[in-house]
Amino acid sequence: MLINYPTYFVPVLPSRYIDRLRKEPRDMSNLYVTEPATNGKVILDTTSGEIEVELWGKECPKAVRNFLALSMEGYYDGVIFHRVVPGFIIQAGDPTGTGMGGESFYGEPFEDEIHPRLRFNRRGLLGMANNSKRHTNTSQFFFTLDKAEELTNKHTLFGKIVGSTIYNVLNIGQLDIDAEERPVVPPKIRGIRIIENPFDDIVPRITASERKAQHQARLEAKKEMEFREKRAKAKKNTGLLSFGNSEEIPETEIKVKKKGMTRQDLLDPAGSSNKPAQTYVDVPESLKGLGSSSQKQTDKEKEKKAAVDLKAIREQHEREKAGSSASRQAEIKRMEEDLRKLKKRTGEASDSDSDSERGRRRKGPSVFEEELAKYSKNRGRAARHGNKRGRREEEDDLLKEMSKFSNKVAKAGPAEDEDENDQRAPKSMRPSNGDEEAGEDDLEVDDDVGWMKHSLKFFVDEKELTRRAEDEYSVIDPRAKARQLAEETKRDRDSHRKGMRTAADVGRRR
Repeated sequence: MLINYPTYFVPVLPSRYIDRLRKEPRDMSNLYVTEPATNGKVILDTTSGEIEVELWGKECPKAVRNFLALSMEGYYDGVIFHRVVPGFIIQAGDPTGTGMGGESFYGEPFEDEIHPRLRFNRRGLLGMANNSKRHTNTSQFFFTLDKAEELTNKHTLFGKIVGSTIYNVLNIGQLDIDAEERPVVPPKIRGIRIIENPFDDIVPRITASERKAQHQARLEAKKEMEFREKRAKAKKNTGLLSFGNSEEIPETEIKVKKKGMTRQDLLDPAGSSNKPAQTYVDVPESLKGLGSSSQKQTDKEKEKKAAVDLKAIREQHEREKAGSSASRQAEIKRMEEDLRKLKKRTGEASDSDSDSERGRRRKGPSVFEEELAKYSKNRGRAARHGNKRGRREEEDDLLKEMSKFSNKVAKAGPAEDEDENDQRAPKSMRPSNGDEEAGEDDLEVDDDVGWMKHSLKFFVDEKELTRRAEDEYSVIDPRAKARQLAEETKRDRDSHRKGMRTAADVGRRR
């Protein structure tokens, strides 16, 4: 039976990378352990391959926000790596490709963000390039190709390369350069994809598609300007008879009729005064009759007609406007009436009653106020004492009533049997006879004090509680489990030995 095993491909690294790996320290954990955790991630798509970068948005918020915002706007699309210093850095981020341009998302250079736990101690680190001065960061950035401690505390370190994409950066660092550290064939950034954005509140000033359209328009305008300059500087061939193309003279010809040799006024002297002057040049239709009286009258009639039409249109607009407003008011009144009827059906009172309904309401004090006045005159504490009492006196009365009630409960004593309670039941709880007559005021007297002797008791079953505790809580002794396992192992070993026969046992049986 033939089995197909999967084939695994192991990448072969160039010798220069192997030598570099040998020179690096074996234990890199000392370098990484001091760095804080990242919270952002982007992927740079270049002509030399992808570059996966993680960002420190918490430690360098301004630099990371600037980089992400420019990436959203497509600012880095088509930008080249304009500077390569072998064994040191590769630099990009300038749309002009000269190393002298660039603009930040904030519209002006922003300050450096130096963090004590971020140092340029290895390759693959992302930093902001400045103008050889502090706090002059714009849009340019660089990647380190090796350890660069001289950049620490001078440039903002806000990202690092992760994964095997570091080798794409090293390949860019091995390109051929000229005397000005510019690659002969510079690689280009195709685009930047944002994988993880720590700042959700970034609003780009312009989208990537709009920026592309503007760039295309600039290119076309530049081409048109160059074409015009080239055409203006071109030498004219004056030896040719036709100068139409070079002089930009229109090719249209003016046709002129030949004038007759005879005098028309001598042939028809009577009608010569009424006839218009004969022209021998073709006049456009729009210019014919210009300055004549008939033309002036026609223009006046048109203006008068236009004024009449405009007046009629305004009157019609006013009528339509008045009709629409009247119909709108009628519709609003009808809707209010329907709403009022609906509220009456559901039993709700309308919050916006009409003035006529408000006028029909009862004048003077309400029923509640009248009843309250009766109560204050004939009933309550004010009627008994005959004058108003203060809040402190009312509180004292309330405390006295509560103390009386407490003494009454204390004198009631403990609870007795139900039979005794039935015998001592008050008259109000006993069945009344038909012969008994009601009191003078037919008032019910509350003299039941049996409830004061009651007490709240709970029956506790201790056996049930013990059984429930034993069921719900089980004690596991690890030593007992270990003992059990040891016994099972010993039992299995003994049974295995009994089933085996040694060579001595075979010989002994023979």
